[in-house]
Amino acid sequence: MKALVALILLVQLPIHKAVPAAPPAPLGCDDPESEAAAAVAVNYINGHSHHGYKFALNRIDNIRVVPQGPNNDIMFLELDLLETECPILSPTPLENCTVRSLAEHAVEGDCDVKMQKVDGILSVLASKCHSHADSSEDVRDACPDCPLLAKMNDTDVLETVSAALNDYNSKTTGSYLRLLEIGRAKIQYHPGHIIATEFAVGATNCSAEEAKANVGACQLLPEDQSNFGFCRAVMVKRPSQDLQVDCQLYGHQVPAPDIPLLSRVVPSQDTSAGLPPSAVGFTNHNLGIAHNNPVASESSSSEILRSMLSAKSVAKRAVAEAAQHDKVPRPVGFVPPPPPCPGKIRYFDI
Repeated sequence: MKALVALILLVQLPIHKAVPAAPPAPLGCDDPESEAAAAVAVNYINGHSHHGYKFALNRIDNIRVVPQGPNNDIMFLELDLLETECPILSPTPLENCTVRSLAEHAVEGDCDVKMQKVDGILSVLASKCHSHADSSEDVRDACPDCPLLAKMNDTDVLETVSAALNDYNSKTTGSYLRLLEIGRAKIQYHPGHIIATEFAVGATNCSAEEAKANVGACQLLPEDQSNFGFCRAVMVKRPSQDLQVDCQLYGHQVPAPDIPLLSRVVPSQDTSAGLPPSAVGFTNHNLGIAHNNPVASESSSSEILRSMLSAKSVAKRAVAEAAQHDKVPRPVGFVPPPPPCPGKIRYFDI
């Protein structure tokens, strides 16, 4: 009898349905976790680029996290980058590289990066980028008299690089240098005619004196001895003629295990070959040449499609909660929090 009474009382107890846990709040673009992911992404982009200059983070435009399981997330980042003055082969840490100003004709990079975070460890799965020079109007607004970027295969540019490299090699007592690629150039027509160029070089197995006898035999030093550098040259054609050249060799660098240095350069025999085909006719090197995986984009991701299907009920509940929240009276002077994305601008907007 006691057992029957206990059973009846048990049946009459209220039954509470399990309420699904609310999804975690979305990451803001300026959250520490977002910035840590962006730092890994930018390091990956610079480490896997083959031409031009290193890029620095200007702003996190968007971030989305798609849970895959316990301690396993897929992350999609949209990043706004700016070109620095450090060539891609420079050993200078990115934090010590100066971002080019608007007056120097800045170059912006837009990148989509797909990442995975497992047990707190971040890795990059795919990247897709595009980079472009700022508009001439923006440069003129910042500096009306500053010259604009010139096409890297402009005749004046090629002539200046050739003359500068010949001038350096004729005076050096060290290794004969070969052109790797032209980085950027600007031409000023008034007052005077002035060409300013920047280009990457590599030391060869010849001395400058030996190169005079047979320059064709001079090859870049092998991987375990490689020595790359960077030159800046300014040629004045009017009103007088002058040529100034400054070259700096970085010394031998121990390459990363997965990215041999020699795989990141395209050595040339002369200035006409001092550009990859992708740069001919352009004013800047495009990040998209090395970063062009469409899977990096959120819209192309299978993870996003699955998450959208599973999130329908969550979205409906969020809409209902938001509607109820909007009915709550706001105190006088209330300032709503800023939207989580896009994040702060670190340098300038272009």
